[in-house]
Amino acid sequence: MAQVANNIANISTTGFRREGVVFSEYVAGMDHDPSLSMAHASARHVDLQQGSSSQTGGTFDLAIQGDGFFLMETPQGERLTRAGAFMPSANGELVNADGLRLLDAGGAPIFIPPDATGIAVASDGTVSANGQPLAQVGLWQPVDPLSLRHEGGTLFVAGELEQVPGGQMLQGMLEDSNVEPVSEIARMITVQRAYELGQKFLDTEDQRVRGVIQALGR
Repeated sequence: MAQVANNIANISTTGFRREGVVFSEYVAGMDHDPSLSMAHASARHVDLQQGSSSQTGGTFDLAIQGDGFFLMETPQGERLTRAGAFMPSANGELVNADGLRLLDAGGAPIFIPPDATGIAVASDGTVSANGQPLAQVGLWQPVDPLSLRHEGGTLFVAGELEQVPGGQMLQGMLEDSNVEPVSEIARMITVQRAYELGQKFLDTEDQRVRGVIQALGR
């Protein structure tokens, strides 16, 4: 329920990726008794389905078409994101709203000269000013897709990374959240009903056990 609520809260968050919880069944064998089955939330699933793109006209607003993530430098290490709203910092480095630096195809910060004009970003991520190339925005993905883990907000952490061949970017656009409001709200209702049904079952079983204890104690 908490995961579904978080998805709904981020319907309008740029680059957000919907998450789900993967449950597994744990069966414990009991001597001379029926086995005991329990549910366990073993992992979270990140939905990597492409979100729609919105035109902003921003010079450093970038939307990824297809696979890949932007690589960001954080105090905790390198992180991945699909949120492509960037701006030059006071030092001329491209950063996001939280001040995290965007890294290029070589894993280095991208510097935009203060006097640069005619900024353009090609579909392959090449940043140029008046036709002169300055840097190339890198597109990255985890070697093992199962290692991708949502860390918070729109940031992800993964194991070993590799560059995405043939990745494409759109300048002046941002990718929207891939959460579908109607289906997610319907999912919340389903989960809520399942929780209420389980709670009702536990209450009924508790009353039954109490009744047996009271009957035996007479």
